[in-house]
Amino acid sequence: MTRQEQSMEQVDALVVGSGFGGSVAAYRLAEAGHSVVLMERGQPFPPGSFPRSPAEMGRAFWDPDAGLYGMYDVWSFGGCDSVVSSGLGGGSLIYANVLLRKPERWFVNETPDGGYEPWPITYDDLEQHYEAVEDMLEGTPYPLDRAPYDNTPKAHAMQDAAAELGLHATLPPLAVSFAPERGAAPGLSLPIVDAGYGNLHGPQLRRTCRLCGECDIGCNDGAKNSLDHNYLSAAKFHGADLRTSHEVKAIRPRQGGGYEVDYIHHTVGDRLRKRRLKTIGCNRLVLAAGTYGTTLLLLRSQGDLPGISKALGTRFCGNGDLLTFLLKAKDRNRVRELDASKGPVITSAIRLPDGLDGGAGGGRGAYIQDGGYPEFVNWMVHSFDGTIERALRFVVGRVLELFKWSPDTNLSKELSELIGDGALTMSSLPLLGMGRDTADGVLRLRDNRLNAEWTTETSELHFERLRKTMQSIADVLGADYADNPMWFRKRVITMHPLGGAPMGATPDQGVCDAFGEVFGFPGLYIADGAAMPGPVGPNPSLTIAAMSDRMSTRLLEKAAAANGHGSKTHSVTGAEPVAGTGSPDGVAGDSAYGSESGEVAGTRGSAATESGRTSLSFTEEMKGFITFGATEPRVGELAEGRERMSFRLTITADDVAGFLAEPEHTARAEGWIDAAGCGGRRPVQRGWFNLFAPAGAEDRRLMKYRLYFTDAQGRPRTLAGEKNVLHGPPTRIWPDTSTLYVRVLEGHVDEDADAEAVVVAAGVLHIQLADFARQLTTFRTAGPGGPGSLIRFGRFFAGELWEVYGPDLT
Repeated sequence: MTRQEQSMEQVDALVVGSGFGGSVAAYRLAEAGHSVVLMERGQPFPPGSFPRSPAEMGRAFWDPDAGLYGMYDVWSFGGCDSVVSSGLGGGSLIYANVLLRKPERWFVNETPDGGYEPWPITYDDLEQHYEAVEDMLEGTPYPLDRAPYDNTPKAHAMQDAAAELGLHATLPPLAVSFAPERGAAPGLSLPIVDAGYGNLHGPQLRRTCRLCGECDIGCNDGAKNSLDHNYLSAAKFHGADLRTSHEVKAIRPRQGGGYEVDYIHHTVGDRLRKRRLKTIGCNRLVLAAGTYGTTLLLLRSQGDLPGISKALGTRFCGNGDLLTFLLKAKDRNRVRELDASKGPVITSAIRLPDGLDGGAGGGRGAYIQDGGYPEFVNWMVHSFDGTIERALRFVVGRVLELFKWSPDTNLSKELSELIGDGALTMSSLPLLGMGRDTADGVLRLRDNRLNAEWTTETSELHFERLRKTMQSIADVLGADYADNPMWFRKRVITMHPLGGAPMGATPDQGVCDAFGEVFGFPGLYIADGAAMPGPVGPNPSLTIAAMSDRMSTRLLEKAAAANGHGSKTHSVTGAEPVAGTGSPDGVAGDSAYGSESGEVAGTRGSAATESGRTSLSFTEEMKGFITFGATEPRVGELAEGRERMSFRLTITADDVAGFLAEPEHTARAEGWIDAAGCGGRRPVQRGWFNLFAPAGAEDRRLMKYRLYFTDAQGRPRTLAGEKNVLHGPPTRIWPDTSTLYVRVLEGHVDEDADAEAVVVAAGVLHIQLADFARQLTTFRTAGPGGPGSLIRFGRFFAGELWEVYGPDLT
């Protein structure tokens, strides 16, 4: 390491961007014990700070050269305009909350000959990661069947139109808090219960959704489950260093492994101050600056990344986005109230079938969703003085830009001036379309600016199908149909730009592999929409987050393998080479389900391997309810004041032969416990598991859990749990082996001191059937004779069950 590198700040993992890819990665890596720095170019926006007045909205754009540091970053290219976000939480600050999975059959790209080419990643690869993200973001459908939410005209209109046209409409999961906590009844403007890991904005009072339609301009109530309220707060809780107003400008590999990253620190409000370029070193670098930000960064750094795939800049698309409007809706010659401002921005989704689905209909699948706008409209029509003049100046400027050889593709400053002290109000109901357009666009540098070569022509059938269906919805609702004002030039507005650094099976097909690791550059990962090899179809935020969760698991596994030791955590203070590259064929390796507990799969069984023994491990997840103040598990499970508890543990027997031979059958337990009353997700500091331990009778066994942890106040706690495996009919096998009776004890308590321990809480946890199915895929062995050891373990397990539940032959 050079003297310059020694003086440079060093960190284990650097994450660039705080959107759905960066936030997930920062949380997963910090939770696993890595030192993490996250750099976000924008500012934090706590509830109450989002712009609302005309003056505030006029400066709510991102263009530092013009002294603008707001949320909206507006780009204009040949075939589309895009609105993306700048701020802590990335796109989650301005997206419409929809959490839809990419349909299972849609993981393909069309080929020129009319066939299909599968993505390097499948639905099955992402399923468990979809679940993890959905749980963290607390997605829930709009409660249209309950008052006062049932009085939401636009939602009923979408349902009516779908039924009339024979289309399938749903209420998709939304990342919005309608209820104060999980399992509670929804209500307007109720205080939201803290998740247990605090809030990075401080003790801010968050309140449930009040149906104001302000989701897309920032939720000042904190009802929107944007990433700053969950993943980023949890990342900070686990030690991640979140740095706002830090914009990354260039990256390059570091001699001996790792990367150097150049960045500037913006001083908001001081546009004249010369910003000095600074450098930080890292062992692993995660790019999550959004499709435009990540691709632009890679293109500008291309000279320092020799051999990077020629696919860089390709497979760009807008996820089939199309904005249209329904105007002057009528019902029997009377005005039909749609009230687009009431409710969250989106409540409903109509899915158009895809030819890949195998059912009726054809073409490429798509979604149509209701839109909305803020409840307040007074400033939009406030003071039209000068509006026409500004609008004309804006239009003339745009026309002149078309004839420039090197047009300015960032319109933030111009739009800021256009809005001025007000803007024209919207009317009636916007409709938002999206789907599988053609990912044949190319992002390039022109005079060091990002330029997109993309057109709607190759996706004409997709857009015409959307427009025709939207016109039919307008007819059913008695409304006039209107295209967005730019459609006359076949231009679209997209909130979902994708591609530019796509994943592929080989370097010829993509920039990164199926896990997001850049081919030829170990430790460099892409975790945002740039990695998409094509359109997602539905709103892509959930799929981006799930891919990042999967990427993080892979990164942790490879980091552990490079370290060569069994430590759960890893913190680096100096430079360290990064070993390993992405899978060259893009094929996933072993299941990484167990790694999601925070421990790293690559570390399991290492001690056994070094000693010539054979280890065995598996991962178990259990969920249920406990009540603080209760002392009996069954009482705590059902009490009125109960709260959710879960854990995810990796159970490891370092020596299978010794584990099966000794009477208590003791193994290590590592992972986490999650309960709000304990401070949210808490790592297990030390844990034990006993499989079929003696219980004093020949026809009874116990599965015992003893987990030491500390709560958020640093107080030591013990989770003591038992599964009671007792003689009975074979139908009792599942309920007995999947039900855990737990007590949370004060202090770190040995088993022989349980009787004197103070019981803090009690309840019951269960294995869900889906979690059990995944558990069966997590069994791993390391060392000589692995398959044989797994067979011996299976025979032991079955034999013990026979001993307890088999027929009485005496």
